[in-house]
Amino acid sequence: MKFYSTNNPTLKYDLKQAVLQGLPEDNGLFMPDHIPVLPDAFFDAIDTLTFTEIALAVGENLLGDAIPEQDLKQIIEDAFTFQVPIIPVTDNIYCLELFHGPTLAFKDFGARFMARLIAYLLQEGEATPCILVATSGDTGSAVAQGFYQVPGIDVVILYPSGKVSEIQEKQLTTIGGNVTALEIAGTFDDCQQLVKSAFLDPDLKRKRNLTSANSINVARLIPQSFYYFEAYARLKHLQKPLVCSVPSGNFGNLMGGLLAKSMGLPISRFIASNNDNRVFYDYLISGQYQSKPSIRTISNAMDVGNPSNFQRIIDLFQGDHQQLSRVLTGFTFSDDQTSSVISEVWQRSGYMLDPHGAVAYLGLQEYLKLDPDVVGVFLGTAHPAKFIEVMQPLIPVEIEVPDRLAEAFEKEKKAIPLSSSFHDLKHYLLSDKQ
Repeated sequence: MKFYSTNNPTLKYDLKQAVLQGLPEDNGLFMPDHIPVLPDAFFDAIDTLTFTEIALAVGENLLGDAIPEQDLKQIIEDAFTFQVPIIPVTDNIYCLELFHGPTLAFKDFGARFMARLIAYLLQEGEATPCILVATSGDTGSAVAQGFYQVPGIDVVILYPSGKVSEIQEKQLTTIGGNVTALEIAGTFDDCQQLVKSAFLDPDLKRKRNLTSANSINVARLIPQSFYYFEAYARLKHLQKPLVCSVPSGNFGNLMGGLLAKSMGLPISRFIASNNDNRVFYDYLISGQYQSKPSIRTISNAMDVGNPSNFQRIIDLFQGDHQQLSRVLTGFTFSDDQTSSVISEVWQRSGYMLDPHGAVAYLGLQEYLKLDPDVVGVFLGTAHPAKFIEVMQPLIPVEIEVPDRLAEAFEKEKKAIPLSSSFHDLKHYLLSDKQ
């Protein structure tokens, strides 16, 4: 398998280059140069396979001979040691719960797979890589846990000060060891731009051997395609078209689904469910893309005004807005709508939506008004207790906090405050502190 830059498809990179480099030199994003379709026999038997068996078949199909089968199998078995349940919520609506990993967020899939893949790709004697990652909430803690104490790897996490939940901040600032948290005076978009600027800086590239664990890194997208196959496998017996609603911020999760569909997964439509950060929704309506400053909402991990993976989505559809619109539907919802549906679903079914899953549920609910004869799946991307300050006023019972979150609350936050100036980030990364 080879990869190309979305800015220059003629340049080809192997898997190791794409993963360890993170970004091409031309500031594009890496894409697979072809996406093989899985055979009919795989889909005929998919409901008899375990999640790890599905992940191995999909990973082999996409990566080809880039990794021997036994090595890929070991990476997958080590990474995915937790369940991926699909839970009925209301009629024709199911939640694919992706928050049963170590940090209780879907980012565990990408971070744990990527950590093991990077460790596999590194050769003895190579320069110590620095994983540089921006987070709007859960990416930071997942990456921190995924790479914690991985030999020969340093991790630096940038997060926007005051714009992640308290428990998210505790999770990413209390790891220690080879993980450093930088508290940036700005937004997630500022953090993301700092990371991109670092990758384009020749001094940093030469001296720090940077790579990224954001969804800009193609190694994050590969495992994020796996669980869409799992959803189809568990609902195949219903024999209805499958529609997936994705809470959308930086659009890595949605891109993983589109990658799965390109491999033949029969998902009839994706719903890009947005909060008030609606640049992708506006693009779907108008055909014109315009980034905007992000707006703070209660679904904070989706507070992105310039989503990186938009570039990949446009590349996948070759810039054809009409073709994209035949696969994707968009909706946007306010904080008031999000809060209301959390309370309503709890009262009606006893199911607890987190603020991000609630936005995805709303998108699916709206779509089913247009096309009711389908099975709808929305992605539950984080445990509700991670947003307890938002959730508790909406739920009339005390929300139980899992032990692993409660333990993080008791630890001391350790973060280095930094401005949103690239000069300051570069100075820090090249300083003796690193």
